[in-house]
Amino acid sequence: MALLITVLVVSGPAHACIPPERPFLPASREDMRAYADLIRGDFEAYIADVQEYFRCIDEERARAFVDAREVSEEYGRFIEAVE
Repeated sequence: MALLITVLVVSGPAHACIPPERPFLPASREDMRAYADLIRGDFEAYIADVQEYFRCIDEERARAFVDAREVSEEYGRFIEAVE
């Protein structure tokens, strides 16, 4: 039964939790200084976006476990009915 839950969680349809794109950091200190405001903004946006991504993953994981438990219970009822 645990294997069934694992398979259902992994193979079921998933909500689109899209990871944010990593911010670009120039190799040159000169470029870092020249574009400091833009780079800082990109990093701050990434940090906010990655937190939202983690929340999305947590919500999807919780939803998937509920679905897997329900399907597992339904499968148990099916097995009882056919045996």
